[in-house]
Amino acid sequence: MVEIIGLEKSFKKLKVLNGVDAHIEKGKVTAIIGPNGSGKTTTIKCILGLVIPDKGDILINKQSIRGDCNYRRQIGYMPQIAKFPDNLTLKELIAMIIDIRGNCDLNIRKDVIHHLGLEAYMTKALKTLSGGTKQKVNALIAFMFNPEILILDEPTVGLDPLSNRYLKERLIKEKENGKAIILTSHIMSEVEEIGDKVIFLLEGKKYVEGSIKELILETHTKNLESAIAKIMEETRHAQNPKV
Repeated sequence: MVEIIGLEKSFKKLKVLNGVDAHIEKGKVTAIIGPNGSGKTTTIKCILGLVIPDKGDILINKQSIRGDCNYRRQIGYMPQIAKFPDNLTLKELIAMIIDIRGNCDLNIRKDVIHHLGLEAYMTKALKTLSGGTKQKVNALIAFMFNPEILILDEPTVGLDPLSNRYLKERLIKEKENGKAIILTSHIMSEVEEIGDKVIFLLEGKKYVEGSIKELILETHTKNLESAIAKIMEETRHAQNPKV
């Protein structure tokens, strides 16, 4: 579905991505994980077309995204930080985005609004909403156009337990419907709960790509958090053997 080929990106003298290859499959939740500064956000921004890589390419359904913007209609994006026009109400925001993007899936829109409890906020100015409520709005916008690809950057940050559970259930449902889902999270238990595959980045390089279950077995650890910690420890020791 999404093929990342030899991606490289530098910001001035800082090498952020260094030859990253990855494959995002339909019907799976793929988690891109790694410590801060590992290249996760830049990789996502390259897929979204917000950052142009210096080298490499990204293919969606075997077609390069270079010079194309129409592919973005296939993507639903839930950023970590919500930024909306302060003067609009939620109802006005939804109408504006539908006007820009086209018809949304009414059933999905109603379902997300209901389960995230957004009915009470439809006529409220966006500037008055809490961070957690804005995160729910982010989820609504990501899902309501029924996209083929979902990209969620730390999606559960700020969500209450009930909304958190609904979001996870929604992602599992979308996966079962054959969607390609990309997730970033620092909460490894969350990744292990809903994820199928991990791509582990460190200092702009890919160190691991594969099944979560296989990774845990191969590292002889009890969970994903322990597996990733072991890989990081072994990598740092290999880079600095005297430490």
